[in-house]
Amino acid sequence: MTTSVSAQTRTIRIASRKSQLALVQTYWVQEELQKRFPDIKFEVHTMSTQGDKILDVALAKIGDKGLFTKELEVGMLNHDTDMAVHSLKDLPTNLPEGLMLGCVTEREDPADALVVHENHRDKQLDTLPPGAVVGTSSLRRLAQLRHNFPHLEFKDIRGNLNTRLQKLDEGQYDAIILAVAGLKRLGMADRIHQVIPAEISLHAVGQGALGLECREGDTEIFEVVKALEHTVTAQRCHSERAFLRELEGGCQVPIGVNTMVEGDRLTLTGMVASLDGKRLIKDTVTGQASDAEQLGIQLAHKLKQQGAEEILAEIFAEVQRS
Repeated sequence: MTTSVSAQTRTIRIASRKSQLALVQTYWVQEELQKRFPDIKFEVHTMSTQGDKILDVALAKIGDKGLFTKELEVGMLNHDTDMAVHSLKDLPTNLPEGLMLGCVTEREDPADALVVHENHRDKQLDTLPPGAVVGTSSLRRLAQLRHNFPHLEFKDIRGNLNTRLQKLDEGQYDAIILAVAGLKRLGMADRIHQVIPAEISLHAVGQGALGLECREGDTEIFEVVKALEHTVTAQRCHSERAFLRELEGGCQVPIGVNTMVEGDRLTLTGMVASLDGKRLIKDTVTGQASDAEQLGIQLAHKLKQQGAEEILAEIFAEVQRS
């Protein structure tokens, strides 16, 4: 029988990746939970995921099913840990049997950021010279930027945030694209040269939010993680995740979103693009925020009617061949 949180002092083990950003995010969760549950001890347990270990291959070629989450999920299923902290954009929309998304935390700015080499401090995305080399490991960013700036060159970049910035500063790239949220959480907001507007680059599903994953049926742990839920962020992200799930797209496909909640109304914009950026389908739906998931499904169907499935099938085949 599960004991209520208030009736028993115990230790809750939080799983985290070892990267600097992952740890900053996990320690924030640990601190916030400790404030709310002073009688519980929260321990952080770190581990490396497949995505952390394979740094010389483009993400899209490795496969996207739990690339940064699987090892953490195995730990929970084996009862080695009780919950896991993820960047929500890395968490697949279909979770392993026995696990659930217990909480979505308040979102940091989900936009993408342009970070430039010092030689281009006077430039913005639209003024970078022809042939300038822009680094990104995201097919979503790549497709949208190719669509808007076909005169630029794009090159894959891997490694943690510090490694990518070092490669930029060494001159391997003229500019790189990173998440605003990650830079802010690591205290590097000063490296943000331009916040890329949604009209140019829709962000990744769940970008800027944290997802706390736990075991299904473990009401004690669920009661704890739910304390950090941010309702508006959760509505936005559940809508985005339903959109992605309905399109059967993993995190390494050119699918972008943007969401807004005003009062009880939620507006979701979604995009699917070909890798060369020449075909880009975008549409928007608006409805009750309480129907967030249904809105995501509705938008996915709209894009399917406009050819999204054909684009995604071609991308899958192309990645498999490469």
